[in-house]
Amino acid sequence: MPTFVYMTACDGCGYCVDICPSDIMHIDPVTRRAVNIEPNFCWECYSCIKACPQNAIDDRGYSDFAPMNHKVRVLREPEKGVISWRLKFRDGREKHFESPIRHIINQKDIVMQTSINKNMQDIFDTMDIR
Repeated sequence: MPTFVYMTACDGCGYCVDICPSDIMHIDPVTRRAVNIEPNFCWECYSCIKACPQNAIDDRGYSDFAPMNHKVRVLREPEKGVISWRLKFRDGREKHFESPIRHIINQKDIVMQTSINKNMQDIFDTMDIR
C-alpha cells in the first residue's frame, strides 16, 4: 500500500524526496513537510520509510497480512543497524521483523561523492579521445 506522512513528526529534511524512485515524494511549499503527491504511483519500495530519520513516514498494510484495524510500524534504527517492522493484530498479537541497513547516507557521503564526480569529470575533460 502507498506510504503516508505523519505531518507532526516530519521536519521537512527531504531525504524521502531525494530517494524516491518514482518521484512522488515532495515537500509541500506551504507546510514545509513531505507529502506523497501520487499514492497510486507508489512502487511500495519503502525507500522513503527507510531513509526518514524522524520515522515520520508509514505505510498501510494489505488486508491479507494485516487485517482491518491493524497497525504496521516501520522504524529506522541506525544505532542497531536495522530497519524493523512491527505488526500488531486486533487480538493483541505482535510480529517483529528486522532487515539490516545496507548504507547510511549522510551529508559527508554526499559531499564526498560530489567531489569524486567532479574529479572524474576533470580527468575525462583532459583526456584526448578521438
